[in-house]
Amino acid sequence: MSFAVNLLNSEAISVIGLGKLGAPLAACLASKGFTVIGVDTDPDKIRLINEKKPPVFEPHLDEYLRASVPRLTATTDLELAISASAVTFIVVPTPSNEEGGFSTRYVVDAAQKIGKALSQKSGFHLVVLTSTVSPGSTEEEVQPLLETCSGKQCGVDFGLCYGPEFIALGSVIRGFLNPDFVLIGESDPDSGDILASIYRRACENNPPIARMNLVNAELTKLAVNTFVTTKITYANMVAEICERLPGGDADVVTSALGLDSRIGPKYLKGGLGYGGPCFPRDNVALAHLARQVGASATLAEATDAANREQIPRLVELVASRLNGGGRVGVLGLSYKPNTDVVDEAQGLLLAQSLLAKDLPVVVFDPAAMGNARPFLDGAVFVSSWRECIQHSDVIVIATPWEEFKEIEPAHLIRANPRRVLVDCWRILDGEKLNSVVEYIPLGVGLQQRETLQVASTTGSSNLGG
Repeated sequence: MSFAVNLLNSEAISVIGLGKLGAPLAACLASKGFTVIGVDTDPDKIRLINEKKPPVFEPHLDEYLRASVPRLTATTDLELAISASAVTFIVVPTPSNEEGGFSTRYVVDAAQKIGKALSQKSGFHLVVLTSTVSPGSTEEEVQPLLETCSGKQCGVDFGLCYGPEFIALGSVIRGFLNPDFVLIGESDPDSGDILASIYRRACENNPPIARMNLVNAELTKLAVNTFVTTKITYANMVAEICERLPGGDADVVTSALGLDSRIGPKYLKGGLGYGGPCFPRDNVALAHLARQVGASATLAEATDAANREQIPRLVELVASRLNGGGRVGVLGLSYKPNTDVVDEAQGLLLAQSLLAKDLPVVVFDPAAMGNARPFLDGAVFVSSWRECIQHSDVIVIATPWEEFKEIEPAHLIRANPRRVLVDCWRILDGEKLNSVVEYIPLGVGLQQRETLQVASTTGSSNLGG
């Protein structure tokens, strides 16, 4: 351990890739007192980092960048960053390939450049791969490249770790500083000691650290994410059953379900399917891996198939409420609140499916309008949720942004026919809204919705006129 402490007290950390994870990672490490050198091929990201401005959308990143002065700098010169640091984090994209696995072309490129830079450097250097990869990639691809390009030996002249982050966009900083646990795959104990000491210094909640070999860490990363997707899908199954049971309520059922210590409450909010840049592809990748090694992947495949059924189910519901005409307003195009990312976002997929049926669509999202626009040719983009409601006959809350909770009955009142509001996450008060709109919360049985409507419309039947 003294080796790790001495190394980190005297040297800096370089971060290769200043995207949606790399930039917050660099800012967090700098906020904890590390000297950090960020590297990216995009000169605009370099300029923004050096100006202490966020190069990506992420809550609180601007605060951490300002707090990082003067410890955080950025450059396009990877060799310079390697020569001036003792630890390098690789945070580059690993997009899905045609077979369902992960492409390592950006990882390979970074490893080759890092290896060449290491050939000109003396002293032990730790390389940490954080990008999600298929099990076997770190040891079978990255390590040989580093050794060949540097002319040095892993575990002797340099170390190699796989250290993925279990963080979600929109809460990257909180997730990095307060993780449930830290996962470290290590080529050798000294390398694991160095990385563990970084996390002990950076994390604010003293998390448990799981250390293992490289392939087990790679599999653990996929296993965690795919287990979570299975849990989400189970909650969505319960929600659909509740919709078909008079008096059924998904929140009541899953709240009780989460009290069991074997299950826990996280990710049990039945509503729409999962999306984003990680969950959908990680689940497919685990199934692909299982097939490669001759194992059964029926659970992973079923989870993916069930998740893909969510949008057709919602489209059918929405179309049934249009009564032969009208517009659909989609509130929320990002895959979750507090991010502008639209990868596999349920709101975006819903809008696309409606447009494919030649149904008029109006959309709004607080952050993701620019990213969604190229994928929604024919949709009408408006500047606020109020405007989206004004121009819509059926409104769908697809992403539970905090500002959508401001919707009140006065925003929905209209002469016949009444508007329809589909609340996929049950963020609004149906008792308040049913007097002026047909309120449909996913995961709630019909009889209960009708009871709410009768109770709330008593004595106020003229409000919709």
